[in-house]
Amino acid sequence: MNISTKGRYGLRAMLDMAMNASGDPIPLSAVAQRQGISEGYLEQMMALLKRAGLVRSIRGAQGGYTLGRKPEEITVKDIFVCLEGPIAPVSCVDEQVVDDCDRLEYCSTRVVWNEVKLAIARVLEQYTLADLIKMEAAHGG
Repeated sequence: MNISTKGRYGLRAMLDMAMNASGDPIPLSAVAQRQGISEGYLEQMMALLKRAGLVRSIRGAQGGYTLGRKPEEITVKDIFVCLEGPIAPVSCVDEQVVDDCDRLEYCSTRVVWNEVKLAIARVLEQYTLADLIKMEAAHGG
């Protein structure tokens, strides 16, 4: 399983916004510059994050983006599922996909794939943006 740049950059952008939150909207250009990410690419990700309620956009000269919830309430899983889609490594353990596999009822490998999905979900749910901010501070970031 590979995490795309969308997931990696999206997490970095959300962490950047959480670390630089002052109550005022953060211009996307500032996030793009600090993170070395194309502003156009960030705009695509922000549209998805906004649809999921993870960020809010404010229009106008003083506009930009703010987090949609407190950093303690946004998990890494929230961000990844929004940007990458389901965590399931194969379609037969993805609740959003109706899999018509004829081996579904007796497939022993399905048990393994479901355990992989659950393990990944547990790790991603374990960390919030607030946790990552603390880690950054501990490493001098």
